[in-house]
Amino acid sequence: MLSPDAPLLSGDALRERFLALDSFLLAQQSIWRGKPFIQQQLSWEVDYPELAGWLRGRSLAAAEACHANPYALSAPQPFTQWAQQAQHLSMLGSFPDKVLSQRPLRMQSGIAERKWQQIEAFASAVHSGADQAFAAINNWLDWCAGKGHLGCYLAWPDAHLECLEFNPELVSRGQAISQKHLAHAQHRLCDVLSAESTAPLQQAGAVIALHACGDLHTHLVRQVAVQQSAALALAPCCYNRMQSEFYQPLSTQGQASLLSLNRDDLSLPMTATVTATNRERRLRDQSMAWRLAFDILQRQLRGVDDYLPTPPLSAIWFNKPFAQWCADLAELKGLPSVPPQNWANLQARGWQRLAEVRNLELVRALFRRSLELWLVLDQALFLHEQGFRVELGEFCASELTPRNLLLLARRS
Repeated sequence: MLSPDAPLLSGDALRERFLALDSFLLAQQSIWRGKPFIQQQLSWEVDYPELAGWLRGRSLAAAEACHANPYALSAPQPFTQWAQQAQHLSMLGSFPDKVLSQRPLRMQSGIAERKWQQIEAFASAVHSGADQAFAAINNWLDWCAGKGHLGCYLAWPDAHLECLEFNPELVSRGQAISQKHLAHAQHRLCDVLSAESTAPLQQAGAVIALHACGDLHTHLVRQVAVQQSAALALAPCCYNRMQSEFYQPLSTQGQASLLSLNRDDLSLPMTATVTATNRERRLRDQSMAWRLAFDILQRQLRGVDDYLPTPPLSAIWFNKPFAQWCADLAELKGLPSVPPQNWANLQARGWQRLAEVRNLELVRALFRRSLELWLVLDQALFLHEQGFRVELGEFCASELTPRNLLLLARRS
């Protein structure tokens, strides 16, 4: 969360902010761990009935309007109190803009505009680090590179680039693209979680990773320390994409924390979205409203007042009439045959539940940046403990991507 006056975090400030966030998240965990989609009543609603009733009475459109910035919502207490504290603890400076040489226009060919802007912002921030150490790098390693667009941008025009990627098609296409712009580029088929990545990590002047997911970025942070890599520029993403059920903290402070985070908890930061199209939003809303209506139905059919997980469904499922959709999903889950229903009423109840769920989720949304910052600070502190000089800040506006945290680390 950007503040014009907020500094980048480095040195002792990393530990101080982590400990403050840790205390806050621990104290309020009964609030942000509630899951309105699967729980028809949340534990905190008993303690704060005025806030719960106010949120449940709002429309779906009202919830959507403040999804990106729940802190500004004028809701009954203690909502505002939580919002102010979360916002204060999440304040973070942005890396200054560094004007780089104009890249050839053809380099942008085939890249979505938003992605290209993220690459430009990432590269600018990397070069604006406090000691300008990245400006002199002549040997870049692009981790989980895809087609290597980021590495190509930073290595242009004559630096060395090595790209590690697991998808052979992306390796092939990336090599063809790099050959058009760089003299020294190698794209390698590589499972970065294996020992194959050891030598490249040892040899690179700097490792870069833009939106590496879950285990891919936590493994990278560990290996950067083990393999004595010189520098790292990392923008993490998808914290919940990990094999373990629980997050394994890296830093001393993280390991000492009483906060235990499972995959569901780690999905909270990912609920902030800015890129969905209108069509995607409509399909998402329909899917959620129908699932919530089915949740009401399945509780009746089973005689069990608990949520029943349902599998992901392709878009073609939602071309069916609602009644048929419910009957087919009940059959898929092995439930009793669905008796005659007032389908219009049930569907309307699903949409009403969706409005309630979205508004109740605004409480959880207050904590999503705090949790994300806790996770990235754990990684920053680990690198600081391993002898790196670390800076943490935002590399672009959240409107461009909510995953806008950048961790820069240089070995002292």
